[in-house]
Amino acid sequence: LRKNVEDFTGPRERSDLGFITFDITADILNEKSYSKAFGNKNVLIIFDWNVKQLFLYLSAEYSTKNNALNQVVLWDKIMLRGDNPRLFLKDMKSKYFFFDDGNGLKGNRNITLTLSWNVVPNAGILPLVTGSGHVSVPFPDTYETTKSY
Repeated sequence: LRKNVEDFTGPRERSDLGFITFDITADILNEKSYSKAFGNKNVLIIFDWNVKQLFLYLSAEYSTKNNALNQVVLWDKIMLRGDNPRLFLKDMKSKYFFFDDGNGLKGNRNITLTLSWNVVPNAGILPLVTGSGHVSVPFPDTYETTKSY
């Protein structure tokens, strides 16, 4: 769903506002970037002694005629030690507005959604991990005219 609405944060021009509904299925424990070889078996270390929590977020990346790269965070979640590291989320709505600073969403055929996360340690560096999968979604060529989400 995409609307063309007044953007009060900048110039008095209308901007695209996108709404998406999405499903996320991810197994954070089985990401290749966080498995460590131990003998003949893989020991999964995403929640080792120094990991306090994970900050997961879904972002959209796309290009427009004005900007080669646009990045927007649509949804996030904090995963604590002991939480189920397997996500099976259905019919989720974006948590944050998906505004484009113009009309770059209309008819855009290559908006890529990616699940990433930061490992929040008890002490030390804050590594960024990108999930192994992503999906590209096309946006429609017309605007929705309904007044509600």
